[in-house]
Amino acid sequence: MRANQLAVVRMAPFAAALARAGRGRGLAVARMRYQLRGWNGTAQSPVADVRWVLDELARRFPGVPVALVGHSMGGRAAIYAADHPSVAAVVGLAPWIEPNDPYHSVAGCDVLVVHGDADRVTSPKASAAWTRQAATVAASATYVSVRGEGHAMLRRARLWHELAGDYVVAKVLGDAGMGTGVVAKVLAGEPSLVV
Repeated sequence: MRANQLAVVRMAPFAAALARAGRGRGLAVARMRYQLRGWNGTAQSPVADVRWVLDELARRFPGVPVALVGHSMGGRAAIYAADHPSVAAVVGLAPWIEPNDPYHSVAGCDVLVVHGDADRVTSPKASAAWTRQAATVAASATYVSVRGEGHAMLRRARLWHELAGDYVVAKVLGDAGMGTGVVAKVLAGEPSLVV
């Protein structure tokens, strides 16, 4: 994917929010781009890219826990690659979920799925159902429905950024005092929230 594609550009504020949330706490933020555009059927092209990045991070930083944060197809790729031994947490932002997508891949991970209830590109209902399944094997799993929000995550961007940033810092760095408001409820183990 090219650096100027909207899917790539849309994640830049999330990377910045993660960096801010983890500043001075030892959190490193890495962004990736897929070699090919699209899921590409059974090839599941983005999953191989995510796994390659995870292998590289594990080689460079052995034993360091990783959180995967992905939007739409990136959220789906994160879910598929979550069984990598380095992955401690997964944040799916309006993820593209299909009925038969795996949930056992997040076994032992902390999982946060955030979806706008007005999304017409990916299914909030599918995300909520998948999160309920994931909760049976994950260390924790929470679904947050954002009222009036569509797929682009722009109407309440600050909320999305804070949720992702504070959740990752809390779960990967063990800083449970990270959040207030919605984040605090997520960290307290609420299985489902509407904000």
